[in-house]
Amino acid sequence: MTKSDLIRVAVFEGKQIRKIMHLDEWWFSVIDIVEVLTGSNLPKRYWSDLKRKLAKEGYSELYDKIVQLKFAAADGKYYATDCANTETMFRIIQSIPSPKVEPFKQWLARVGYERLEGDPATQYLF
Repeated sequence: MTKSDLIRVAVFEGKQIRKIMHLDEWWFSVIDIVEVLTGSNLPKRYWSDLKRKLAKEGYSELYDKIVQLKFAAADGKYYATDCANTETMFRIIQSIPSPKVEPFKQWLARVGYERLEGDPATQYLF
């Protein structure tokens, strides 16, 4: 399998989100998702600020769960980019204060509730 077989581009609201197969799961460019969900003109800066905020909130494992993988940039060169797997991306997305993220957060809450509702171990929570 070649490197190009492992790298894909997803499209969300007309914007590209780079993803790559790593350790048998998909890893997504955090910067790409931050840009799409916030509309920020400076998604790298936004991500830097969000990392600090998450650390203050007690999400200290974040740095252990982010890996740097190489993606092609506009100039055709490959650069190390912060990437997260699906689970970590969901946690990051939950921390983004943006109106664009609210429908996604509501969906995550509904799915989480449905999973817990069907779990006998959580019968006393509801």
